[in-house]
Amino acid sequence: MLSDAESRSISSENRTGARAGGARDAVPLDEEGKLSGPARELGTGWKVHALDRIQPGETFSLADIEGPGTVQQIWMTTSGGLNRSTILRIYYDDQEHPSVETPLADFFASGYTTRTQFAQLTSATVCVNPGNAFNCYWPMPFRKRIRMTLENRDPQNPMTVYFQVNYALGAIPENAAYFHAQFRRTNPVPYGDVYTLLDGVEGYGHYAGTYMAWQLNSGGWFGEGEIKFYMDGDAKPEASDGVEMAGSHGYPTICGTGVEDYFCGSYGFCNKSTDDFYREYTTDYAGVSQVVEPDGVYNANRRFSMYRWHVTDPIRFKQDLKVTMQAIGWRKHGRYLPLQDDIASVAFWYQTLPTAPFPELGSDNDLEII
Repeated sequence: MLSDAESRSISSENRTGARAGGARDAVPLDEEGKLSGPARELGTGWKVHALDRIQPGETFSLADIEGPGTVQQIWMTTSGGLNRSTILRIYYDDQEHPSVETPLADFFASGYTTRTQFAQLTSATVCVNPGNAFNCYWPMPFRKRIRMTLENRDPQNPMTVYFQVNYALGAIPENAAYFHAQFRRTNPVPYGDVYTLLDGVEGYGHYAGTYMAWQLNSGGWFGEGEIKFYMDGDAKPEASDGVEMAGSHGYPTICGTGVEDYFCGSYGFCNKSTDDFYREYTTDYAGVSQVVEPDGVYNANRRFSMYRWHVTDPIRFKQDLKVTMQAIGWRKHGRYLPLQDDIASVAFWYQTLPTAPFPELGSDNDLEII
């Protein structure tokens, strides 16, 4: 199908995405004034500026684009900056606060990925390929401006980033909503409480996906909890109707039946024929991309990296949205066991502007995987 849209791309070789703006950097000179670097014998146009370095504590401008247009794909890989020390933020239309704020690894559904721990993830909106190549296919339409930054929170180590932000300039549909993503973590979840993935959303839009990095702080099965979607006033407690209600969350319109059920698995993610528990799987819209088994040294507790994309079944809301997940396991005599696990998540959704301010992301200690 033909289109009047204009294809553009921002990378280290074309920092503005301008037409004919790529591969223009001159070969650098060393202290003696001689040509230096891998392209010193080849000259301008031969891979002179393939990467950028982000110093400790520095915030790097990944892209700054005047609209209207749509970001169509992001490819990225880094050296260093894993373990949640790199924060991605995306701002729309000159808003002061971000509409996307999340550690880089969790944004790409890879909360437990490190330079030595790789997990292939193949899905419709996020792919992670060897070696730790992060790909995002969430469409990000914008009207006036989109701005992306990376913050290096590592207090000691600089990081290198290779990236490509592919986008198209051109009109977007009048009813196009803005892409959002918010990271949260609770460690541990208070006894008898629920984990909140998303709250405080105000506007008109739809919920698009969930990523969860779930570390068990106790043994046994963890996935009996239900996910609940409260929309358009559901979260307001109703008057007593003779039913005792735990907490003050109101009654949800959409209620799941278990953690593995929500992530489109069943029976403890196991192979019933072999009784092989905790099998990894990745599909277009749901999966468990990584199960990190305890090793008795650092990874003392089993960890699950899980995603569910609501691409074909978006959850629509017109005024507000809240999403929670119960943290309960199973114990003897047919009873549920409230858990106090370490749970982190990224909620993905689309909505109209303005974006309500997000909760504070937390200190480095709050984000660190332990």
